[in-house]
Amino acid sequence: MTATDGTTDWRMFREFAAVDLTRSFVLSCAIDGETLLIDVDLYLQPEHPFYEEPRPAQRACIRPAVIAFPYCEAIRSGRNEETKDLAAAAVEIGHGVIKGLRRLADGQYEISGDFGVVLIESERPILRIAGP
Repeated sequence: MTATDGTTDWRMFREFAAVDLTRSFVLSCAIDGETLLIDVDLYLQPEHPFYEEPRPAQRACIRPAVIAFPYCEAIRSGRNEETKDLAAAAVEIGHGVIKGLRRLADGQYEISGDFGVVLIESERPILRIAGP
């Protein structure tokens, strides 16, 4: 959904088709070179090609995945101002349930959740899901 304010919700990104970020969980964040890597337990919907029926003790199909923000230039969070030390900023993001991800403008993204609101300046995010 593109909102009237020009933002684009994660549901409109083809990379996130048949996943539910609002039922996903951030495990950790790190910087690798110029890429912000967000490790997540990703909730897959039945339409997703990697979906498997949950085991009896499970209620959903959850897969390990990484949301990568390539060519990350800046990270800002409610806990700190913009920092030149991207690795330190990535660690401060923390972990928790994801509430949303949206594109604010070209090269500007916002991810929110139990960890607060984080603004990221980078190229379009890439979703990498661990295979079955």
